[in-house]
Amino acid sequence: MCQVAAGVAVRVWWFVCKRLISLVVTLLVASALVFAVLELLPGNAAQVILGDSATPEALAALEAKLGLGRPAASRYLNWVAGLLQGQSAQSISYDVPTFELIAQRLQVSLPLALLAMMLTVLIALSAGIYAAARHQKLGDVGVMVASQVGMAVPSFWLAILLILLFAVKLHWVSAGGFGGWSEADGGGLWPGLKSLLLPALALAAVQAAILARVTRSAVLDTLREDFVRTARAKGLSQRAVLWRHVLRNALIPVLTVGGLQFANLIAGTVVVENVFVLPGIGRLVFQAIANRDLVLVRDVVLLLAGLVVVVNFVVDLLYAVVDPRLAHAVVGRGQ
Repeated sequence: MCQVAAGVAVRVWWFVCKRLISLVVTLLVASALVFAVLELLPGNAAQVILGDSATPEALAALEAKLGLGRPAASRYLNWVAGLLQGQSAQSISYDVPTFELIAQRLQVSLPLALLAMMLTVLIALSAGIYAAARHQKLGDVGVMVASQVGMAVPSFWLAILLILLFAVKLHWVSAGGFGGWSEADGGGLWPGLKSLLLPALALAAVQAAILARVTRSAVLDTLREDFVRTARAKGLSQRAVLWRHVLRNALIPVLTVGGLQFANLIAGTVVVENVFVLPGIGRLVFQAIANRDLVLVRDVVLLLAGLVVVVNFVVDLLYAVVDPRLAHAVVGRGQ
C-alpha cells in the first residue's frame, strides 16, 4: 500500500515538474520574441527613443547607456541574467528601475483584474446556470440576448456610459483617479475599491458575456450525462443536482476560458485605465510607448506575457483538483 502511494506521489510530482519545465521554456521563448521584435524596429533604437532632432552627442551617450555597441545576443543574455537576479534596467523617461515602476503600477492593475474577474465569475456562473436550467425558455433567451449585447459593447464605451450614469448623474463615485490604498495618502481600502468598481464593471461585462455562454453550453452537455439522471432518480432537487453534481463536472471548459480571461484582464486594461485615469500597468505602457521608452516597454510586455503563462500553468493544476478523473488519468498514464 505504501509503495502504491509513493508511486502515485512520484507521478504527480513528475506531472507538476513537466508543467514547470514547460512554463520556463515558454517564458524563455517569450523573452526572446519580445527582445527580437524591439530589435527589429527600423532605424537605430537610440534614434527611435530620442527622435530625429537629437544631437549626435545625445545619441552616442544613449547608445553607450543601452549597450548598443555590443552584439544583440550579448545584450539579450545580460537582460535575462539581470531579470533572474532581480535587477532591471533604468527607464529612459523616468530614470528609475523598471521593476520599481512596474511594482507601483501593479498595486492598481492586479486588484483591478482580481475584482473584474470576481465580478465576471459571479455574473457568468449565475447567468449560465440559470439559462441552462431554463433551456429554450424565456429566461434562456433573455440571457443569450444579454450576453450577445455584452460581447458587442466595447469596454471603453461602456466605461464612458458608467461614468456618465454613476459619476456625473448620480454622483455615487468619482469620475476617475485613484487615491491609493493608504489612509496616510488620503485613500484607504474602501475608497480604493470604490475607485476600481466602475473600471472593473467595464472590464467584466464583455468577459462575463463570453463566460456565461461557455458555462451554459458546458452545463447543458453535462445535464445529458447518465449520472445526472441517476441523481434525479434518487430524489435530489434540480438545484441540488445543478450545484452539487453538474457544476463541478462542467467546470473544465469554464476554467480554461476563465484562465485566459484573467490574463487578458491584466493585459487589456490599457484603454480602460486611461478612461478612468488610473495609474496602472495599462497607463504605464501607454505612456512608455508615447515616450518611446523601449526599455520599459520591453519589461512590461514580458511581464504581461509571463502572467499569461503563469495563469495557464495554474489552470492546468486546477484541472486535476476540479475533476478527479483527470488526476486518475494522469497517474494511470504515469505522467
